Amino acid sequence: MTKIVSPSMLSANFLNLEKDINMVNDSEAEWFHLDVMDGMYVPNITFGLPIIKQIKQKATKPLDVHLMIQQPERYISDFKAAGADILTIHYEASTHLHKSIQTIKAEGMKAGVAINPHTSVTLLEDILQDVDMVLIMSVNPGFGGQKFIKQTIHKIKRLRIEIESSGAQTMIQVDGGVDNTNAARLYDAGADCLVAGSYVFKANDPKEAISLLKKA
Repeated sequence: MTKIVSPSMLSANFLNLEKDINMVNDSEAEWFHLDVMDGMYVPNITFGLPIIKQIKQKATKPLDVHLMIQQPERYISDFKAAGADILTIHYEASTHLHKSIQTIKAEGMKAGVAINPHTSVTLLEDILQDVDMVLIMSVNPGFGGQKFIKQTIHKIKRLRIEIESSGAQTMIQVDGGVDNTNAARLYDAGADCLVAGSYVFKANDPKEAISLLKKA
């Protein structure tokens, strides 16, 4: 079983961002998770291309960029230029999802599709063979520090069955309310990658928090 940890930099200290980047570089985490919000698709605004370019200069691990924005297809090449290695867009925000996925891959990035808590995994049946990763939101997107939605476990199990029956190699990522109390259940249900923000960056020892997720 794959166990990837992708700390969400949304919870990092932006007054001392280099310190937190170095912490992730030196930790057991595999990726940097970067949440981009536009204030339209979700009711919050975070950071965009300039910050990602800055993080790319210091990061020694892949940038896992999650776009919570309307019409994400407008900016695919821009996020590639900024340093994104994995680009995930929302099922609910992309009118021509298949085309957008193909464009992401043509730019040389891994392509992900995210679904909100109310969106059924069955809607992804026709796209599974085309995406590298499905991101299941285990909170409503827009803000960090929310409580984990328990129904997510069942969604992961259903999606894992669908992936295996279709012969796809798609990874499952989970984002929202992830910590050491539910990590083992998420992996057991079929998740490959866990995103954790508050749990990691508010810990007394963030590297140890990441290690606990890896060992779950």
